[in-house]
Amino acid sequence: MEGLEISVLNFKEVINNDFGRIDSEFFGSDFLNKEIKLKQNVVKKISELAVVTDGEHGSPDLDENSGILYLSGHNIKENYLDLDNTRRCSEKLHLKNLRSALKVDNVLMSIVGTIGRSSVVYDDVLANTDRNVATIKKIDNNLNPKFLSTFLNSSYGKYQTERFSTGNVQPLLNLLQVKSILVPLLSQDFQGKIDDIVVESKLNREQGKQIYKQAEKLLLEQLGLQDFTPSSDGINVKSLSNSFGDTGRLDAEYYQPKYDEIVEKIKSQPYVSLINIVSIKKSIEPGSKNYSEEGLPFMRVADYSKFGLTEPQKYLASDFVSENKDKIKKLKPKKGTILFSKDGSVGTAYHLREDFNGITSGAILHLKVKDESKIIPEYLTLALNSQVVQMQAERDAGGSIILHWRVSEIENVLVPVIDYIKQQEIAALVEESFALKKQSEHLFEVAKRAVEIAIEEGEDKGLEYINVNTKNLN
Repeated sequence: MEGLEISVLNFKEVINNDFGRIDSEFFGSDFLNKEIKLKQNVVKKISELAVVTDGEHGSPDLDENSGILYLSGHNIKENYLDLDNTRRCSEKLHLKNLRSALKVDNVLMSIVGTIGRSSVVYDDVLANTDRNVATIKKIDNNLNPKFLSTFLNSSYGKYQTERFSTGNVQPLLNLLQVKSILVPLLSQDFQGKIDDIVVESKLNREQGKQIYKQAEKLLLEQLGLQDFTPSSDGINVKSLSNSFGDTGRLDAEYYQPKYDEIVEKIKSQPYVSLINIVSIKKSIEPGSKNYSEEGLPFMRVADYSKFGLTEPQKYLASDFVSENKDKIKKLKPKKGTILFSKDGSVGTAYHLREDFNGITSGAILHLKVKDESKIIPEYLTLALNSQVVQMQAERDAGGSIILHWRVSEIENVLVPVIDYIKQQEIAALVEESFALKKQSEHLFEVAKRAVEIAIEEGEDKGLEYINVNTKNLN
């Protein structure tokens, strides 16, 4: 029996759950220990404190020209909503599903795939959700919405969503399972303190985004592209020698006038081909057979954006890591590396500010600036994410269902080179933006951990933790 995890319960304890579960996973010792600690406090089910619903179950009626956002699970992050590149739905779908129309202080939870992530709705926004989102609304006055979303993201919320979920390849929660989540009713003063921290975290994140936009604006001003509107003309006349003879491409989409226009803009000022300013390293694709629930973090394109990294959803098994130890050591991206996607969401760049203890998929290239006295990595990263390079990515990788940008094409990407002093100004804005983002993340982690400590050791200990970990912040 040595080394085995065993939970001993009587029959009544086993059958006394809302779901009729008798499988051993449901009664894992970590789950049971968390439950014991949680129940040391006054707890109630979400169903006793709020109304829970979900979004549209049928085929979505999308309308990209409408003003109604249509959120799915991937829009929900830990205590914030990522509304960049969000789909939009028709007014008809919205009016048909007013039960899931978003209102301020609703709490949203992702319930398919990456389950359990939760955020409050901070601002008045015209939006609806699909069936991958649970909406918790009409919340009892004794339960602060921002405290609730923080609790759901804490280990005491996560153990319940993990425990209740079903499905292996794609975990999911149904509404009964969401309604059965136990929530501690801590004091209004403590919940209010968590509310204050979450609001401060949100303000830092938003300020960081605004400063990042200033950096983007400054870049476009330097390139004379602040008022640039790509041509919508779909007709371009070229000779065979000036088209296929130069590029080897015969697809008409490649030769749309807007692509010629952006290239002309770049070439009207100092520029360089990407391969001349960076070294490019490819990663490996280990195959899904080597994925594991734990092990070495394996970052895929979906695990990062231009604003940062999220926790990888896949890991590599220890056997694979051991067999490829030397190769993996060389492939771990170091601080200063620019991650750059070539498959799927092509052309997404992120500058690593610290070493990454893992490897990336083969869809992510590692770029390293050769001479930082001429090109500043933060500037280059912003340029790669800008319209200047994104239109080149669209041109080169377009025309297929799953986008693929060939390395030979990436090497020849045209990068504008602006005055070094202006590069420094842009880099400073980018770093200020990411410093605010980091502070936002720190505050949220403090709020989360304070909730956990309050559950385990009492509210006074939770407040003490907050004071110690926020006293040096502005």
